[in-house]
Amino acid sequence: QVQLVESGGGSVQAGGSLRLSCAASGYTFSRTCMGWFRQTPGREREGVAALDSYGGTTYADSVKGRFTISRDNAKNTLYLQMNTLKPEDTAMYYCAAKIEIWRCAEPLMTKNEYNYWGQGTQVTVSS
Repeated sequence: QVQLVESGGGSVQAGGSLRLSCAASGYTFSRTCMGWFRQTPGREREGVAALDSYGGTTYADSVKGRFTISRDNAKNTLYLQMNTLKPEDTAMYYCAAKIEIWRCAEPLMTKNEYNYWGQGTQVTVSS
């Protein structure tokens, strides 16, 4: 059974940092496309950062230079290091996985590409 469990969210002041984690189980983590998405009430879920199985990454323009996505295949864990946080980063953050028979060769930022999702972790940034 595939499970994705996010942690590390919380409340922080603008300029601060948080590191989100996503513990994965039930599939071959190292071969999959993984991504972080976020959503605020009334808005579409948007891609924040994505990672393929070869270490390739892509980021939303709004977070480039501030956020870093990474994976530890030995721990089956995905991370999102968030620095210099801004109030507009406030959202529910979700981890996502695209599980298929092929090894992931390109990071994906489109939510419809992903077939498994975590429950989310809330990030709140105050000014």
